[in-house]
Amino acid sequence: MKWYQKLGILGLLSVAGLSLAACHKSSSDSNTGKVTIEYFNQKKEMDSTLREIIKDFEKENPDIHVKMTSVPAAGTVLKTRMLSGDIPDVIGIYPQNIDFQEWAKAGYFYDMTNQDYLKRLKNNYANNYAINGKIYNVPLTANVSGIYYNKDKFKELGLTVPETWDEFVTLVEQIKAKGEIPFSVAGTEGWTLNGYHQLSLITITGSNDKANAYLRFSKPNAIKATDKVLKEDAKKLDLLADKGNQQKNWKGASYNDALVSFANEEVLMTSNGSWALAAIRQQNPKFEIGTFAFPGKNKADKATVGAGDLALSISSKTKHLKAANQFVSYMTSAKAMQKYYDVDGSPVAVKGVREDTNSPLQGLNELAFTSKHYVWLGQYWNSEDGFFSATANYLMTQNRNELANELNAFFNPMKADVD
Repeated sequence: MKWYQKLGILGLLSVAGLSLAACHKSSSDSNTGKVTIEYFNQKKEMDSTLREIIKDFEKENPDIHVKMTSVPAAGTVLKTRMLSGDIPDVIGIYPQNIDFQEWAKAGYFYDMTNQDYLKRLKNNYANNYAINGKIYNVPLTANVSGIYYNKDKFKELGLTVPETWDEFVTLVEQIKAKGEIPFSVAGTEGWTLNGYHQLSLITITGSNDKANAYLRFSKPNAIKATDKVLKEDAKKLDLLADKGNQQKNWKGASYNDALVSFANEEVLMTSNGSWALAAIRQQNPKFEIGTFAFPGKNKADKATVGAGDLALSISSKTKHLKAANQFVSYMTSAKAMQKYYDVDGSPVAVKGVREDTNSPLQGLNELAFTSKHYVWLGQYWNSEDGFFSATANYLMTQNRNELANELNAFFNPMKADVD
């Protein structure tokens, strides 16, 4: 899974043509009485499955045709279309993104707050992305992040999944004592360390809100190398960074390098998100893959972090609100999302979907949509690149003063709204 990259004005202009080409206004066919609505999809890897689900919907709703738009650089195309007022009827959009939040506040999306289909979501999951108390998005699936491990090797060596942070530290020492390497790390791609670092801060402070109170909503230059939080955070990062805890040449390793190292059994664990499972499987590992949640101080403190993945909003300007709502309602059915889950495997927020208890992601999925499934801290940041860099740089240097300075330099410009 790649993270958000800033594009310059030239980049936006270059996709403007794509935007216009992709444009498909909602319409009615006066001859057949059939309504056409546009669904803008950003989950391109799930195109074929989504097209099957749309066909199922159209069979049950013969008066509605759903035109799915799926284009390269979908995020940039969507931004161009939103800003030009060419808004699709139903939009697949990531509700943790700052763009979504700003567009919702600006009135671009239909208020779903009183829709019955929200009742089909587990633990009122849509409330996690409410804007000023109102719901403008239905998150149907989510991603999760934690630790992948080699289940066969763990069994062979008599190793057990850690339930607490102290047990995690002990596990790493046990792995090294048995002549094995604990982790694969992608030193050149800081975004791959994002889940680990955020979970470190979340489990130290007690929640994502408290972690952001420390990072994002504190006073400028408030982050200190002498802080209790940063001291503890550095210890957790050191578990990845300490000599001998990672594969050879990790500082120059890419995301793919790290996954290959894990799949080839050069290491026993790697920190990553649910999106990495397909890439790991492509390497044809000869062992059973498992995952476990990031351990906290106590057993009850383990956590995962993620956000809405397949998630739908409706344009406030759609000419066919009833049809758009019917489509979103269908997508919140167990029937539709069972078909999606059987291919994608990510945890599903819709009640009634039968999930595979033997899934390699089960160690993370069991926390999905619970109070221990925290939303990415970047929900309240205007970018993430500086955090990625600060994390990767600390693993290289293990210099806590530099980490504090880099975090302050990254967060300070965001703090104009801090009293």
